Amino acid sequence: MDLADVWPLFALELETPRVLMRPVRDEDLPGLAQAALDGVHDPGRTPFGVPWTDAPPEDLVRNLATFQWSLRERVSPQSWVVPFGVHVDGRIVGCQDLSAHDFANRRTVQSGSWLTQSAQGKGIGTEMRAALLLFAFDTLGAEWAESSAADWNAASLAVSRKLGYTPNGTTRVSPRPGEPVDELRVRLAKDSFVRPGWRLKARGADRALAQLGIPMGRVG
Repeated sequence: MDLADVWPLFALELETPRVLMRPVRDEDLPGLAQAALDGVHDPGRTPFGVPWTDAPPEDLVRNLATFQWSLRERVSPQSWVVPFGVHVDGRIVGCQDLSAHDFANRRTVQSGSWLTQSAQGKGIGTEMRAALLLFAFDTLGAEWAESSAADWNAASLAVSRKLGYTPNGTTRVSPRPGEPVDELRVRLAKDSFVRPGWRLKARGADRALAQLGIPMGRVG
């Protein structure tokens, strides 16, 4: 018996030409914490609905670990969050979350992500989101994908437009007290997805789907 026999999601790997994505394991936490400590955004404003990067370094790394552990408690066929560590050239450089609520009926997934600043501006963000969408649409059987970003977050919104997302409303949030911003929601239909020119390699999907309560062969 190995760890994936205990927690089948750990058998899942998504591979693109430059990126390897797999659910975050405990051994990934030091590298993930360092990627966050190295800087994710301009400290003058936060792109996150919850400003977790504002915490002091010693608190940030513990909070990050606690949050990752807590996500495992939320996995059931009714509701789940799967955080994928993003590995480039053998180094973890960020995280890409995939989540769903009542997936069996809604056939809709949500995503969110972050990258350490040294990995930004190289197309990695587009590649890892495209990998997630390929997996969601072609393996999970999703029909819709949703995301959101602050109205000033041009990089994130550009990735969404490039992949075919369309506007889906605006809401007002205030990640930091007294600093409200508009958050733009976007939505992507499976048939509108602008697919990349490469093929995704997905390993361990059958075991992962069983844990999420998604029957194999439902796609199509």
